[in-house]
Amino acid sequence: MKYAVGIDVGGTNTRVALINEKYELMERKQFSTDARNPEQTLDQIKQVIDEFGYKIEGIGISCPGPLDLLKGIILTPPNLPGWHYFHLTEQLQEKTGVNVYLENDANLACLAESVLGAGKENDYVQFLTISTGIGAGFCIHDQIYRGSKGFAQEVANSILWKNGPYQGDLKKGSIESIASGTAITKRAREMGLEVEHAGDVFAMAKEGNQEAAQIMEDAYEYLSSFIGILYGVLDPEIFVLGGSVALKIPGFVEEIMRRVKEKVYESLKENIKIVPAVLGEDCGLIGAACLVFHSVNTI
Repeated sequence: MKYAVGIDVGGTNTRVALINEKYELMERKQFSTDARNPEQTLDQIKQVIDEFGYKIEGIGISCPGPLDLLKGIILTPPNLPGWHYFHLTEQLQEKTGVNVYLENDANLACLAESVLGAGKENDYVQFLTISTGIGAGFCIHDQIYRGSKGFAQEVANSILWKNGPYQGDLKKGSIESIASGTAITKRAREMGLEVEHAGDVFAMAKEGNQEAAQIMEDAYEYLSSFIGILYGVLDPEIFVLGGSVALKIPGFVEEIMRRVKEKVYESLKENIKIVPAVLGEDCGLIGAACLVFHSVNTI
């Protein structure tokens, strides 16, 4: 039996898992990420791997972007301020002595859902996570499509609404500034609504609050338009939607599906499949292991 280590680095926590070639999680440990000192986090990762006590084929790392995937460098993820321009793969390879593979978290979620999850048995799988932010991945025959420089599917800053809402460093009218959980909540608070998360906005909309209803309408409308664009550009067999907004707001996936079908050519709409992700919080870890085993098998 072969083994890999999958790592999911987040702004709050880092999870490390030992995964066998059947994609079974043998062991898993979690600890707080040091968002300002990557060396400290890497030392903890090395300790956990040593404690597993297994010979591993490699290490796959799921990390929020933006990333330089060709060089294995963390660029400027906002929730990891001390990691900016950190040479992650090089540093961890030096500490562990095994090959390390870095990948965008949404790409790995797409890979996991393509190989084992909701997209299984489909050759062209488009994944979107609608959560704190909006991320995406595209897999062709269970291989991640990265583009010429590794930046394919960096969709958050895609502009759909001229002079629309914005947040952080994103441009006005970007899809993440309209349909992400953070954006939905931010817009509601700016309108004077007392909400904690996007689910509260949805609940207020259902109760008849007009401001909340408009915010949800914008999220549905622009996200479905964006998915319609992706369908026309990439022609995937299936869309898989993950993330807390897509999976926790009742009827969200179904509403997006209904609207997308209204936006595409009549002859195409019956072929569109939009389904919820099924692998949950382990998708990044499983995708990281997929990345290792696929890389080893092609060497």
